[in-house]
Amino acid sequence: MAINQLKAGALLSYVSIVLNNIIGLVYTPFMLRMMGQVEYGLYSLAASVVAYLTVLDLGFANAIVRYTAKYRVEGKVKEQYEMFGMFFVLYIGISVLVLLFGGFLLYNVEALFDRTMDDMELYKIRVMMSLMVFNLAFTFPMSIWGAIIIAYEKFVFTKTVNIVRIILNPVVMVVMLYMGYRAIGMVVVTTIFNIVTLLINWWYCKNKLHVKVSFGKFKWGFFKEVSIYSFWIFLNAIMDRIYWSTGQFVLGMFCGAAIVAIYSVSIQIHSIYMSFSLAIYGVFLPKVTTMVAKNSEDKEISDLFIRTGRIQYSVMVFILTGFILFGKYFIILWAGPEYESAYWITLCLIVPFTVPLIQNLGTTILQAKNKMRFRSILYVVIAILSLFLSVPLAKEYGGIGCAVGTSVALILGHVIVMNVYYKKVVHIDIVSFWRQIGKMSIIPLILVLLTYFVIKFIEPDTVMKLIISIIIYSIVYLFFFWRCSFNDYERNLIRKPLTYIALKLKS
Repeated sequence: MAINQLKAGALLSYVSIVLNNIIGLVYTPFMLRMMGQVEYGLYSLAASVVAYLTVLDLGFANAIVRYTAKYRVEGKVKEQYEMFGMFFVLYIGISVLVLLFGGFLLYNVEALFDRTMDDMELYKIRVMMSLMVFNLAFTFPMSIWGAIIIAYEKFVFTKTVNIVRIILNPVVMVVMLYMGYRAIGMVVVTTIFNIVTLLINWWYCKNKLHVKVSFGKFKWGFFKEVSIYSFWIFLNAIMDRIYWSTGQFVLGMFCGAAIVAIYSVSIQIHSIYMSFSLAIYGVFLPKVTTMVAKNSEDKEISDLFIRTGRIQYSVMVFILTGFILFGKYFIILWAGPEYESAYWITLCLIVPFTVPLIQNLGTTILQAKNKMRFRSILYVVIAILSLFLSVPLAKEYGGIGCAVGTSVALILGHVIVMNVYYKKVVHIDIVSFWRQIGKMSIIPLILVLLTYFVIKFIEPDTVMKLIISIIIYSIVYLFFFWRCSFNDYERNLIRKPLTYIALKLKS
């Protein structure tokens, strides 16, 4: 049953990603044009500022998944329920901190942004931030239920709820935009959907999983153990916020909302790109935790790392090469000519970030082995370096300057140092990993070079020409990648479900 949930969870992850991206392709250009560049920039800036408060999770969500999976293997039911009670109390305290820090941010809105915004823009960003702070304060104590569902490996339920939300959210947003509501209306809708989703997760845990929450004596020894584990994930969360929210924040202070909008489009494309990798990674924490609890050999875990990395790379390199070739034309047609510079910003972000995306199972392995310390310290140092690089570069070069600062930090931390750590300390066969990735890269590299010169003559500057060009490139690419880059295991991953579906249709 768990294996079926794992496979179904990964499949539904990709279904949700495809739906999310298709809807986004249709909805986002409509939203950008209805809202306008400045209004969208204000919305993105408010979200990026409040996103800093998400670090107050302190890494506890991952700890819930890890220790629940561990207790289930060990058959400790009572300890699970007591742990849930402890985390619920902790999250109530965190919600109070969110309200306090959120109030501080709201009080200082003018001091932060009055150089680049007028009174109306300051009013809008204050209202949006107020709603987002309330949303986050409610989310923290209720997020325990989603973590429990993941720990119980009920991926079908949680992915199905997410798919329904993906479909309904833009439908309601379109109605709101037609009614004249803009950024503030979007925040209201997002808040309502989030509250409903959290309440559904609570209902499922209570009525389907029959989970109980016990509020007994606070176990300080266990809390210390959890805190040590969570602390390094907490530092990693700080790194993420500095990487992916600081750009909008810095640009909002020195360049204005219009530049924030362009940078936010790049971040949105980057998030879509990242989601294709995380779809596989997200369902493996309970599995890897179980492997570690059973003292599986390093080679077995290393093989899983390489096998998963190859699968992730096969998806990521197809998307990356496609964006390199067609991304500029796509952004101009999709978002508008005023967003053309988002192409170069996006490339600066996604090219180096491809490496940690195809290796993100390594983070899960570190969490399961309780070895997050080095990675978290390293990433905080690199994130601070990114911040120091991005501020002067943003003042001089705008959005592209922020992206270059982030890119340099990514290469130093994610690409160079972490690969050495995976090999020397975690005992993952990194040399074999990169040897296999290198072989898989030959076909994409050749096709990109050949297609680049063809595009110079075609100039896919209309929607129809762009679609036809992408379809032709995809057919040629997938044919040669299937024949030359996939191994038998990977071909069977695709061939078996297709054969099964074909047989079902015949019967």
